[in-house]
Amino acid sequence: MKKEKRSFFERITGIGSGERDAKVLKQPHGENWTEQNQEEAQLAVDVYQTPTEIIVISMIAGVKSEDLDISITREMVTIKAKREEPESLEKEKYVYKELYWGSFGRTVVLPDEVDADNSEAIEKHGLLIIRMPKINKNQSKSLKVKSL
Repeated sequence: MKKEKRSFFERITGIGSGERDAKVLKQPHGENWTEQNQEEAQLAVDVYQTPTEIIVISMIAGVKSEDLDISITREMVTIKAKREEPESLEKEKYVYKELYWGSFGRTVVLPDEVDADNSEAIEKHGLLIIRMPKINKNQSKSLKVKSL
């Protein structure tokens, strides 16, 4: 079975064609089952910088803070999560079904190196804000030599 490539809009929003996201397959013994698309949706982000820090902002409404996985290195930040669908209704009862439910994530390569140890993440009303202080490469520190 050939897998269709998702459009740019589908990859950014996580919204996919119903035919591609949930395919009903006929099993040899006659039972029907649904194969969910296991591809992770891409999280939309805004990234901006000030002279002293880099800030990443994203909408993560419907995700509990303990279900967020944020990983920061000096060069990049990765955000992963899964949005659980509330009580499911029968498909035929929906008039519109546009919200994305499932795994999503994003890795962003940062424009400057950051101090991962002093970074912070805040979630308020579904808005995730990650603040990462830049590493000052021009800063120098004098070391005193200890005599043993």
